[in-house]
Amino acid sequence: MKAIRVHEFGDAQALRYEDVADPQPGAGEALIAVEAAGVNFIDIYHRLGWYPLKTPFIVGLEAAGVVEAVGEGVTEVNVGDRVAFGMTNNAYAEKVAVPVRHLVPVPAGISAQQAAAVMIQGLTAHYLSCDTFPLQPGHTALIHAAAGGTGALLVQIAKKRGARVIGTVSTAEKEALAREAGADEVIRYTEVDFETAVKELTKGQGVEVVYDSVGKDTFDKSLNCLKLRGYLVLFGQASGQVEPFDPQILNRKGSLFLTRPSLGAYVATREELLGRAHDIFTWMNAGELTVRIDKTFPLSEAAEAHRYMEARKTQGKVLLIP
Repeated sequence: MKAIRVHEFGDAQALRYEDVADPQPGAGEALIAVEAAGVNFIDIYHRLGWYPLKTPFIVGLEAAGVVEAVGEGVTEVNVGDRVAFGMTNNAYAEKVAVPVRHLVPVPAGISAQQAAAVMIQGLTAHYLSCDTFPLQPGHTALIHAAAGGTGALLVQIAKKRGARVIGTVSTAEKEALAREAGADEVIRYTEVDFETAVKELTKGQGVEVVYDSVGKDTFDKSLNCLKLRGYLVLFGQASGQVEPFDPQILNRKGSLFLTRPSLGAYVATREELLGRAHDIFTWMNAGELTVRIDKTFPLSEAAEAHRYMEARKTQGKVLLIP
């Protein structure tokens, strides 16, 4: 089969489209014929070696497809079932063997591309808004990259939970997408200082929470946008890793909270995984959550998909199609 592997950490050229042996499902695993694989910033971090994996490795953590075979002891899924998974290695491939505890059933009405689009970004938006900082009516949230794949989903769920949403974007086109997702206010950070704008929009009070997937470029000003005892939820680093940080700054700025969550800790049990996926799929089928698929690339063009992501051009989910 064909797959995308990294032999040496580096830029997008490190992604090699090559033949590898077909995987075989072991005990407790199912073999999935991949129909769509999600592209996420964590894939880029793996490629760069920021979160190093043993080389060579197949890139990708998220996909949807059909069960082709099952290993010993598997009763949770059957051949022919439509399933999806996230946070499981080897997704940039035509086939992948996945532990069944990581698989979720894809209900009727949800396509493979839609399912692949939400197994990381959708579940991330869910845990951020429902658990890391549980939004409630009366809260104001600042969401960076509000038109991106995770950002637009987070905006929608935040509004569903009754919060006021201020989003940041880079262009007028992305502003329209953020407003379409439900953002109450949108700041084009390329034209105005987002910290100043947030202070104006909150009459100097700041926001209860900042959801920051950008990292290095926004971190300091994100802290400055928080009200007393506010929460900075740093869940990504699209612009680079945040420099070493003195916790005493949190004291000086108003007893602030800082957390660096990851999806794995919020789907630590199968019950959590299935519960979050059930909510996301239910909202999608009910028309209460819209998933925007921005662009699809053939699996062989994974390097171009990574360049597209790194250029911060995305206006929704990016997928690879084997």
